[in-house]
Amino acid sequence: MSDFRGKRYWLVGASEGLGRALAYKLGAAGAELILSARDTDRLEALARDLPCRARSVPMDVRDDDSVAQAARAAGQVDGLVYLAGVYWPMSSRAWEAGKVTAMADVNFTGAVRVLGQVVPDMVARDTGHIVLTGSLSGFRGLPGAIGYVASKSGVMALAQSMRADMWRTGVRVQLANPGFIETRLTDKNDFHMPFLMTPEAAAQEMFELMCDEHRFEKHFPWAFSLIFRASRFLPDWAYYRLFA
Repeated sequence: MSDFRGKRYWLVGASEGLGRALAYKLGAAGAELILSARDTDRLEALARDLPCRARSVPMDVRDDDSVAQAARAAGQVDGLVYLAGVYWPMSSRAWEAGKVTAMADVNFTGAVRVLGQVVPDMVARDTGHIVLTGSLSGFRGLPGAIGYVASKSGVMALAQSMRADMWRTGVRVQLANPGFIETRLTDKNDFHMPFLMTPEAAAQEMFELMCDEHRFEKHFPWAFSLIFRASRFLPDWAYYRLFA
């Protein structure tokens, strides 16, 4: 069981949704929080409302200089949780280049930028906690999600590689793979979203993962995750007949 009291955690993507809900969980557990996103007003309001020491460090994860400046402002951290993400439902047959690039740049490359500022110090100190946010959609290609699925698959593979590299070191790497969460991003969907979770329920799942020092990944909701996890074992002809 992890003890968050007195630990400094940097939450990237903390201004709303899952990130905001998780900030309350970690704050109640006694962590000191660094809150980052692009929306300065929301971050500062959140920092004032949290039951813990917290300060806002605005940042645009698409910009190298912004990330480097924020990392200097954040200082040395015990943990990093990357939750930043953007999403537009989109088919390859209706490709919008700017939106696809934004999904890749925020969801995946943004994580790489931030990790580049944090991981070397954690490795040097042989201590730290890194939590990345994948998605149930990242297990295998899905229709109508050309940018999102690819970017989340990248995050999941990144976490797996880091887990292998950090095996038996003091740096702990974890991966959370949520399903549909009720946010302004999923509001863009015009289809039924089974097992839709509130941000608070999803944050509880993620917090429980972070508390478990022996667990690498968690997929939630559990019952819904079985569909996506099982899809990896279907032959191509069956998978695309069912999902395409």
